[in-house]
Amino acid sequence: MIQDKDFTLRLIRQLTQALEKLLLGKPEESLMQKELDFDSLMKDIFKINFKELASKSKEDIIEIVKGRESKDHADYYEMLGNIFMFHYRLEGTKDFADKAKTFYELYLQTSGIFALPIINRINELNSILK
Repeated sequence: MIQDKDFTLRLIRQLTQALEKLLLGKPEESLMQKELDFDSLMKDIFKINFKELASKSKEDIIEIVKGRESKDHADYYEMLGNIFMFHYRLEGTKDFADKAKTFYELYLQTSGIFALPIINRINELNSILK
């Protein structure tokens, strides 16, 4: 069971790093080269694909995260913020922007880290959501 949790946390961090590079416009390799498939990673992490996850309310997604170990919540929130921000930039869906903002704010609260790129994204999202 511990190995499964460690594996999931590694997947979360791998996805977070890949998305972070994309959001900053600095991908070292394309996602296809890295063979990262969002839906398969989402299924490994949440047991559902992104479309199913995106159809859930913010509150439902937060409940899923709360069901995981509390020490891992910040990793989940950062990854969720990144994935919703990435999809917002691709599709322009305001719901994705709202979810990204919420998960970024939860990341900052739970991690206690001052992350200027995240703060800048929250400010960008605030201007969109007004």
